[in-house]
Amino acid sequence: MTSKYTCITCRVAFNDVEIQRQHYKTDWHRYNLKRKVAELPPVTAEDFQKKVLKQRSDDAEDSKNSATYCMVCKKSFKTAKAFVNHSNSKQHQDKLEENTNSVESSDTNDTENINGNIEISCPSIGKVTKKAPKSEATQMDEDSDEYETDSDIDSDDSGWEVEISENNPILKNNCLFCSHHSRSQMKNLEHMTLIHSFFIPDTEYLVDLKGLLLYLGEKVCVGFMCLWCNDRGKSFYSMESAQQHMTDKGHCKMLHEGEALAEYGDFYDYSSSYPDHAESMEVDEEVDLNVIDGNDYQLVLPSGATIGHRSLMKYYRQNFDPDRVVVPHRGKINKVLSQYRALGYKESDKQAVVKKARDIKFMRRVQNKYMMMLGTKANKLQKHFRPQVNF
Repeated sequence: MTSKYTCITCRVAFNDVEIQRQHYKTDWHRYNLKRKVAELPPVTAEDFQKKVLKQRSDDAEDSKNSATYCMVCKKSFKTAKAFVNHSNSKQHQDKLEENTNSVESSDTNDTENINGNIEISCPSIGKVTKKAPKSEATQMDEDSDEYETDSDIDSDDSGWEVEISENNPILKNNCLFCSHHSRSQMKNLEHMTLIHSFFIPDTEYLVDLKGLLLYLGEKVCVGFMCLWCNDRGKSFYSMESAQQHMTDKGHCKMLHEGEALAEYGDFYDYSSSYPDHAESMEVDEEVDLNVIDGNDYQLVLPSGATIGHRSLMKYYRQNFDPDRVVVPHRGKINKVLSQYRALGYKESDKQAVVKKARDIKFMRRVQNKYMMMLGTKANKLQKHFRPQVNF
């Protein structure tokens, strides 16, 4: 007597339709369906149970072996006893505590108000009070070059002081336009040049590379400004939105013309571009007078001789060249310039550079005049001129 209810895949028969329906839901039937797709013969219920027991024993063995691997220290051990001894060691406990503290500190930084209010006073940004957002997880650069130091950069003392934000991407060697992380400042500049086509204008006249990059980082992470639109374009409310705008619009470049020349004037020195002859000079720009030049400690005679103050006698007796001057280190600036030239960068036009130098000089003159007028007005408000201290 043949049964009406069968399973062709597993090659079994059933007396009841309900038992057949339950069979279709079992793992044995699903396993045979997969074997049928792979054009393999089905297995019996006894063979399937043996395979299940064997797989469970293999899984238990794998879990036992995985228990001898320390996820904190990234070390594996051959025996469980060695793993237990390692877990009780001081090195493992210190590493575990360090990871726990780092996780707790990161959670705290995410929930609290990040870095509070950051106040910065800059020539163009003015006085800005913003909440600095936390940047996204940065990508690690795969370059194997060693870390470089910034000791060969001459940090020129500018006329304004600014407190650098902790979220400044340049401090962490992060890109100004994305979340890419580099191993050194030079690699960071190389990434911005190759990926975002960012070139520093008039590199041959740049004297403070690090200061310029830090200032650009402050504009992006604190002022939330586009480096090309400056304060003329739309306003942004996060560093990520400003970066997205610069990459989408192709504004990964510095605005170095017009009023922006005075903004970056402290990082450049165009004195080498001044004409050496008097043909193109104005009469009131440079006047060569045969006068004695000097300061409070020395006098320079018209003949070129230097007369020093007697209080500095012990220094003048030393065997130092009095004509020696401090030359700023341009190691990294020259590297950047050579990299730009390899990519087809051409030096700035001489006439355009001279025009920029004159514009900067004129804007500084106007700025100094305004500051003097402002100081004069402030002096008029002071009714008495004695030390304001409480004795």
